Amino acid sequence: MTSALSGLRVLDLSRVLAGPWASQTLADMGAEVIKIERPGAGDDTRGWGPPYAKDAAGNDTSEAAYYLSANRGKKSLTIDMTKPEGQEILHKLAAECDVVIENFKVGGLAKYRLDYTSLSEINPKIVYCSITGFGQAGPYKDRPGYDFMIQAMGGLMSITGAPDQEPGGQPMKVGVAVADIFTGLYATIGILAALRHRDATGEGQHVDLALLDVQTAILANQAMNYLTTGKAPGRLGNAHPNIVPYEAFPTADGYIILAVGNDSQFRSFCHVAGIGHLPDDARYATNRSRVANRETLVPQIRQAMVMKTTDDWIAILETANVPCGPINTLDRVFDNPQVKHRDTVRYLDHPTAGKVPTVANPIKFSKTPIAGETAPPMLGQHSDDILRQVADLSDAQIARLREAGII
Repeated sequence: MTSALSGLRVLDLSRVLAGPWASQTLADMGAEVIKIERPGAGDDTRGWGPPYAKDAAGNDTSEAAYYLSANRGKKSLTIDMTKPEGQEILHKLAAECDVVIENFKVGGLAKYRLDYTSLSEINPKIVYCSITGFGQAGPYKDRPGYDFMIQAMGGLMSITGAPDQEPGGQPMKVGVAVADIFTGLYATIGILAALRHRDATGEGQHVDLALLDVQTAILANQAMNYLTTGKAPGRLGNAHPNIVPYEAFPTADGYIILAVGNDSQFRSFCHVAGIGHLPDDARYATNRSRVANRETLVPQIRQAMVMKTTDDWIAILETANVPCGPINTLDRVFDNPQVKHRDTVRYLDHPTAGKVPTVANPIKFSKTPIAGETAPPMLGQHSDDILRQVADLSDAQIARLREAGII
């Protein structure tokens, strides 16, 4: 079957995570992604290890796990874009591409004639996506931006972590770079929308993505909690600001997540937990009253939950249709029968590692399935093929460029 984005070609000038996450998503859906990397060095994340992929003998390869997480399905072309010859090649490629993705500092590519203005003159239909910390305009536009600092500046860390008065209470970042990943996903959405416009009108355009904008946007209900009250929400640990009980509770041998989303579920939970009188108490009868009285309700639930093991509670609560779950370590996540059934982990052929694992794209299409995935490329693995087929260079020209250190 044809993939959804078959025939689409992407020139990927980005590195690290946000941009590569966007281009990997496009590659998963069938786009041809040409990843441009520095000769001899490549994407910074190639060296962000350990851990590294292992070869058949169990030895480290050159491919860091971090790099492997965001570069599936791409082709690698090494070019020195600081040299005029390198810029000329990139101009030829841009003329044959539908999309450009970059995450350089604002204005950083203009000196190489690789900015939107320059490339749109070569290819007026180009969709050009820029990813920066703070966007193309504004007082912070020239500042560098990294996920950790954006999680802090964008308010996420102020609502993540235990309260100050609890043991270990302090602002916390999320365990993965969510500002980068969400920005990559928003970039994908913006690119696809711009392509729809281009197909309808023949016009390309510049798509401007800022990590801070995205981090602020994904504050979701917490942003509205503030905007509707004028009161900044604080850290609640694992508790939910708008739903009770909706947090982690200790059991006899660990922890369990309770996610009671409505009054009917609360009544069912209380019945099987041996605290069936609570729903008849006006302080706890509705979610609104439970949120207002969480300080007295939660200790009573905790007292009940420690009487059984996590597995016992899951068996009981699932029978009662009460949403719950264990707090799995990653080994248990990937051993979960539902995760296995969804074909979440796949193994891709790799030149040095033999096989490398990948976490599959979660989108399931009925007509244009994600297929033909290839392992993240070795540095410069596809240089010759791309230069011949897309840039229309001869073997002699390629050899001269390699000798001169341009590729």
